[in-house]
Amino acid sequence: MIVITAPTGNIGRHLLPLLLESAPTLGEELRVIVRDPARLPEGVRERVEVITGSHGDPEVVDRAFDGADAVFWLVPPDSSLPPEDAYRGFTRPAAKALAVHGVGHVVGVSALGRGTPVAGRAGLVTASFAMDDLIAGTGTAYRALANPSFFENLLEEADSIRDQGFFTDCVDPGRRAPMVAVADIAAVAAGLLLHRSWTGNADVPVLGPRDLSPDDLARIMTEQFGRPVRYVRQPLDEVHATLVGYGLDASFVQGIVDMKRAKDDGLDAGVTRTPATATPTTFEEWCARTLGPAVLS
Repeated sequence: MIVITAPTGNIGRHLLPLLLESAPTLGEELRVIVRDPARLPEGVRERVEVITGSHGDPEVVDRAFDGADAVFWLVPPDSSLPPEDAYRGFTRPAAKALAVHGVGHVVGVSALGRGTPVAGRAGLVTASFAMDDLIAGTGTAYRALANPSFFENLLEEADSIRDQGFFTDCVDPGRRAPMVAVADIAAVAAGLLLHRSWTGNADVPVLGPRDLSPDDLARIMTEQFGRPVRYVRQPLDEVHATLVGYGLDASFVQGIVDMKRAKDDGLDAGVTRTPATATPTTFEEWCARTLGPAVLS
């Protein structure tokens, strides 16, 4: 039995079809935890066991992890809470349920940067490392998917790219770092969940096919969309003021700012890409398939 949290999220909606395709031939059953079962595709609801509720709820995870062999764990970002509560606090009931039910394997969504000089001051990323430590301490075999920034983050900039011809971030325009498509993260997660010969605790870097800078992204988008796209570097204090103005928890906002500062200081640059850590989807392919339709619509 494999339990999938956040099955309708950015990664989960790619992961679930991969598991549904392969699990039956391997004799695996699937169980999902979802707040609103209506958000699951109709054909999916008939093929999985559904536990309704939040996976931050002790009762829900206790029911969901009963009889489970493996769990896909993803914490939904909650900007109303401080980072420690949003990650480690949210995960605490699940960690207890993992130990109680003796779940053998967990694959979690985490971040790059553990062991780097900035790991302890990387805001939300630092909080995700504390979450990893909590899960690893339950005695389950744990694989933390160590992810860089997602291509999908740029979907939030689609209107600006279309209407004003620019996108923003806070890093140096020439700083190259890994980036990845969420579909590739899902594929790595599926492989680990379906083939559980691994033991112990380890990070699994998921690095995309090559490092890219904001200037690289702008050049590729310009080529893909047939119109000029430029990068505008946004000051960190401006990001802080904007997000606080939206009503987000002040410490969560500081966690975002600290994460962005750490990325500009090389948080994601500490792992060498190898055939084992590279993933196939290029930014060009992702632009054509996903960002392009959003920008050019």
